[in-house]
Amino acid sequence: MNLTTSASLFREAQRFIPGGVNSPVRAFKSVGADPVFIRKAAGPTITDADGNSYIDYVGSWGPMILGHCHPQVVSAVQKAVETGSSFGAPTELEITLAEMVVQAVPSIEMVRMVCSGTEATMSAIRLARGYTGRDKILKFSGCYHGHADSLLVKAGSGAATFGVPDSPGVPADFAKHTLTAEYNSLESVKALIQQNPGQIACIIVEPVAGNMGTVPPAEGFLQGLRAICSNEGIVLIFDEVMSGFRVAYGGAQELYGVTPDMTTLGKIIGGGLPVGAFGGKKEIMQMLSPAGGVYQAGTLSGNPLAMTAGIETLKLLQQEGFYAKLEEKSAYLATGIAQAAHDAGYPIFSTRVGSMFCAFFTKGEVKDWNTAAACDTKMFAKYFLLMLEEGIYLAPSQFETAFVSISHTEKELDKTISAARKAFKAL
Repeated sequence: MNLTTSASLFREAQRFIPGGVNSPVRAFKSVGADPVFIRKAAGPTITDADGNSYIDYVGSWGPMILGHCHPQVVSAVQKAVETGSSFGAPTELEITLAEMVVQAVPSIEMVRMVCSGTEATMSAIRLARGYTGRDKILKFSGCYHGHADSLLVKAGSGAATFGVPDSPGVPADFAKHTLTAEYNSLESVKALIQQNPGQIACIIVEPVAGNMGTVPPAEGFLQGLRAICSNEGIVLIFDEVMSGFRVAYGGAQELYGVTPDMTTLGKIIGGGLPVGAFGGKKEIMQMLSPAGGVYQAGTLSGNPLAMTAGIETLKLLQQEGFYAKLEEKSAYLATGIAQAAHDAGYPIFSTRVGSMFCAFFTKGEVKDWNTAAACDTKMFAKYFLLMLEEGIYLAPSQFETAFVSISHTEKELDKTISAARKAFKAL
């Protein structure tokens, strides 16, 4: 496979952009390679600067549930841009998309549009603090909620510890307000609450953890969090930036039947354009400026191009049988890859929730960050490069989720399974 143009572009990029990329995982460091520079995409495929085409399972990190460049979305955005790309003023489009989100997501009675998942989560946490009058927040090791200072925190020596900064530039005074529990462990949550009575404003969780691979919630975990938060006066926030409109039209909360107090959403509601949102109970959301005193603002929030793409995307997601078809495709692929590993005698732990899936390079079960971190990342890197050589584009990290789109056909799925068989035999 010829990647000379990508290599040249990467050298050039490093002259002007830190690390040569505008988001760290794109650098391919964890798989020991240089990044592939993408030039165009259509349906389930992407094409790099050297003209190589790949079957894409990154999907812009989740939002491309329809595949790339869906004609209906493209046409609507082209028409919208002719009337203006940004106004910094209200538009009717914002009302339309907000109503669609409120009707879709069980927990959302009112919603505020923003420009990214990071902006959504940091704003939701600020609002939860304002609503409760408390300072501390509780997150889970291995769950990523964007790069806001108070969220770049790791667990430290154990689950029930105060947070320590996970990045230079994050003051310890910020991090000390962040408590870190173990995903799928209600006991670790209860221990932290007992140590910090009446001090925790919110618990924020990925209901389906998608930033340590795909880790489903254990039976009773989300229900237990709901009960704890209700009893303790804590705001429960589901970070559905990844799972929202992805695992079901109403997100993981619809799939598992657990309703949080607030929800954060990401770029899927903008058809892949830069957008995010946070919403929840009316009594909480009405504390947000200008209705209330908790300040949040954004010039590009509710951008008409993103709103247009989001409206068209959600219309398509409502088509009869959409999620059933997506489930069928995803199950077929994940099962095929797991069988390929089994037939080759290679141990992996396969997980899937809807169209999110992951192949963990470990013999054991993966249920939290500690078990995910035990994976053989070197072997994953070899697998990744073998799959790339076969024209299969996966996320360049063991700890990322793969995504299936409705545009993937049996032909692409079978080619992917065939490539996996070849890769596992070569490991």
